[in-house]
Amino acid sequence: MKQAKKLYLETFGCQMNVSDSEKIVTLMKGIGYAQTADASHADLVLLNTCSIRAKAEQKVYGHLGKFKAMKAGKPGLIIGVGGCVAQQEGEKLLKKAPFVNLVFGTHNLHLLQEMVSDAEGGKRSSETDFLDDEKRFDLFPLSEAEGGVTRFVTVMQGCDNFCAYCIVPHVRGREISRSAAKVVEEVTALAAAGVTEVTLLGQNVNSYGSRNPDEPDFPELLKLVAQIDGIERIRFTTSHPKDMSQRLIDCFAEIPKLAPHIHLPAQSGSDAVLERMNRGYSRAEYLAKVAALKAACPTIQFTGDIIVGFPGEDEAAFQDTLALMEEVEYADLFSFIYSARPGTKAADYADATAHAEKQGRLERLQALQKKATLARNESFVGSVQQVLIEGLSTSGESLFGRTGGNRGIIMDGDPSLAGRVLDVRITEGLQTILKGEILHD
Repeated sequence: MKQAKKLYLETFGCQMNVSDSEKIVTLMKGIGYAQTADASHADLVLLNTCSIRAKAEQKVYGHLGKFKAMKAGKPGLIIGVGGCVAQQEGEKLLKKAPFVNLVFGTHNLHLLQEMVSDAEGGKRSSETDFLDDEKRFDLFPLSEAEGGVTRFVTVMQGCDNFCAYCIVPHVRGREISRSAAKVVEEVTALAAAGVTEVTLLGQNVNSYGSRNPDEPDFPELLKLVAQIDGIERIRFTTSHPKDMSQRLIDCFAEIPKLAPHIHLPAQSGSDAVLERMNRGYSRAEYLAKVAALKAACPTIQFTGDIIVGFPGEDEAAFQDTLALMEEVEYADLFSFIYSARPGTKAADYADATAHAEKQGRLERLQALQKKATLARNESFVGSVQQVLIEGLSTSGESLFGRTGGNRGIIMDGDPSLAGRVLDVRITEGLQTILKGEILHD
């Protein structure tokens, strides 16, 4: 029997990249590659990159260095770079890193089998064309369960908002929604294979279907997915606050399978900064939607994104952000110092704030959120939560699962419980994890 070739795949950045990497594994399996966690065993190395932060391309080049050395001792090794940095760099990446065999952009996964086969024959290639047509979704493989209980399902790609700091429209293209029938088909197949939870994925899921009046909108899509037997829990990400409708908010009260958690990036608590960011909403409008979500689902947990040090942010604007954090009561936040991305509007903004001051603000914000997250986790002690058991924890010594509010939890139990939603009493709240005990199985 012919031994399978080995694929080593590294994924950087967002959940969209995680979803793309699942498709890459499926595609490579189709031409004889089995995934390995050990790069030294690989016949094919693929990096699925992200360029949201500054100097991402330099970091990718630096990361490629270790594979350059590996290839020196293994000349037949194929190295490829995909994702947003590949989309941004294109042919330049092949010139700067002559040991790289192939570069594939965010819309070109469907060409990957052919590109790898060509690389096996000695050809180098770069494909970074945009395919701004919803039919492109038909070119990509569906997700495979492969024993997992949770899966990402892409429902749309791209973004039309053009926030001043954001490179996504430039590397992911304009908004295109996948047909509801295809989404339902994929989720139905995943449920039949044992998947219990799906996360509907897109750069801005709130605007799903907006270009096609013949398709359902996002609240209607959620209701269609909720009707699928075997699916116990539904999540979605990411939501742009300006596009969140009352009908979508009402789904948290109307759809029992919809998890009580939402990732709702504010980016800033200052109206002046939000306007310069081109976010399309005010502080008051954001907080009104937070209040409406809390009214629809009192147990809902909020996570979000905050950018510190955006051009024009002064201390008063930063204090507005801290005040917003306390009003929303985020369970967790992803926070970063602003980094200019080439091609975005904000890259041309004057920025007089010293990096040291920005770093100080970030540390103050993160200290405040760290305290809030610990207090939130401690508040769960003694409560009973419905927990989806995902499998063994990273230590392999206990089970890992998530509450509906997306809090990670470890507990003792049999691995055969994976895929079930069980009542778990919370016994300890730590900084990054909860501990609990299964009440019954």
